[in-house]
Formats: sequence, C-alpha cells, structure tokens
Amino acid sequence: MIKKAIILVAGYGTRFLPATKNMPKEMLPVVDKPVIQYLVEEAVQAGIEEIIFVTGRGKRSIEDHFDKSFELEYNLVEKNKQKMLEDVRNISHLAKFAYVRQPEPKGDGDALLRARHLVGDEPVAVLFGDDIIDSEVPAIKQLMKVYEKYKDPVICLEEVPYDKVDQYGIIGGVELSRDVYEIQKFIEKPEISKAPSNLGVVGKYIITPEVFDSILKGDPSQDGELRLADGFIEMLKTKPLYGCRFQGKRFDCGSKLGFLKATVEFGLKHEETKGKFRDYLQDLFKEKF
Repeated sequence: MIKKAIILVAGYGTRFLPATKNMPKEMLPVVDKPVIQYLVEEAVQAGIEEIIFVTGRGKRSIEDHFDKSFELEYNLVEKNKQKMLEDVRNISHLAKFAYVRQPEPKGDGDALLRARHLVGDEPVAVLFGDDIIDSEVPAIKQLMKVYEKYKDPVICLEEVPYDKVDQYGIIGGVELSRDVYEIQKFIEKPEISKAPSNLGVVGKYIITPEVFDSILKGDPSQDGELRLADGFIEMLKTKPLYGCRFQGKRFDCGSKLGFLKATVEFGLKHEETKGKFRDYLQDLFKEKF
C-alpha cells in the first residue's frame, strides 16, 4: 500500500506576481482553503498517511499552515467559535508532515531527488502544487488502483485540445482497459504535427524507486535542469509505464484563469456561499450580457 506522498511546492509562482512576491502561490485561497490544502486532503482521502513537502525559499507559511497555532486556537476558544476551532485543529492532524528544501531551482526532477531519502524503497504518490481535481474518487486514488494491478509507475492523463498539445507532456500508447494505457512514447511539449495523441500529462503520479535513478540517468534539459519527464523518457527504455485518464474535473490553479474557475465552482458548492453566490452570478450575467 502507498502511504507516502511527495508534494512539490518549490516554484516561485511568477504567473501570480505581485500577489506571490511574499506569499507562496500554493497558499492562495480557493474560497476559504489554500490550494495546497485541497491537495493534502486529496492525498489523505486516498489513504496517504505521510506528506513530504519539497519547498524553497519563502515557503515557510506552508509549514505554519499545517502546524498547530496555539494563539489562534486560544482566541477561538475564548470567542466560543467551535466550528472554526475544529476546522483549524483538524489541519495539523490530517497527516504526518515532513519538509525538505530545494536550495535553488534546478527542475522538478531535482526537487524530487531531495525527498528520496524519506521514501526509501517504497512506491510513492507525487503531486504538483497546481492541479486541483474535483472528483468522487480522489484522482490520486484512481492512479493507485492502476498501480496495484501493474506495480509500475502510473501517470495521470487528461485529453487536451489538439491545438494545446505543445503545452503539455504528451503520451502515445495502447489502451488496455477503459481509461488505462500502457505508455509507449512520452514527448515533452511536442509540436502539434508530431504529437502521438492528445493525452496530456497532469501533475499527479505514482512513482517507484527506479524513477529516481532514471532522473539521474536521463539527459538534462537544455537549461541544465533535471526533469521528471526526462526520467520517464529514460525509464521507457527498459521498464513499462502506465497512464490513467482520471474521472473528474481539473482546475489548473497555476494559471489565473484556472484559479478563477476553481474559485467560482467551489464557491457554488460551499455551504456558506453557494446560494447567494449563485444569485449574484445570475444577476451579474444578466447585467453584463
């Protein structure tokens, strides 16, 4: 059973400047929870017990968020805000948390290698800090089910528009069963004419210890950084890879538009906001359009 997850949160979040000048983009709130908490909750709902964050400079607030806050809890007790108190206390009890730092940005492959000593010889879930997937079965759990059958690395997949394949890692392969593929090609951001399919890679994976070795064996990118994608390309030379097209709705919270979409849709589901927010959006639509 997979009990550990690595969450990569070392990036600078430049697409959200100036908001991310002094705050990690993973801490931007979607309604009343930061993006990173949605990812942790996804992992925990899938059975993960230990979360390993790979952080960078300026990410201390992520550690603080998943730690106890004695002053805040005392204040909520004094004001008899029991529901808020429970919500705050539950955050630090979601899982066991560990933190390692990537000293300088040398690619997501390098960031993963920083956590290798905490994983050992176990398979591990990997989540990037941008993709929230709203689904009945947690997306990472869907990947786990594929891993349980084949015991090799599994990559999360999504059909993307053909005119956007050059923005994704794209796989080519054989569909073994509904939404499950044996991957035969992995091409990072191919030209549209050279894309083997429109199945794009989403930032969720199940990896095995061999993937760490493949990252080191693979050719570094032109900028000298180590990439997980290059590790997968290297691994395909000797080992099978599998893909799982997830069931659910993905929000790319690493982009402004994706973040806004997530805020609207989760706002329409939230118990405190859904009714009045829906009314507001209907009135706004009538007014503007």
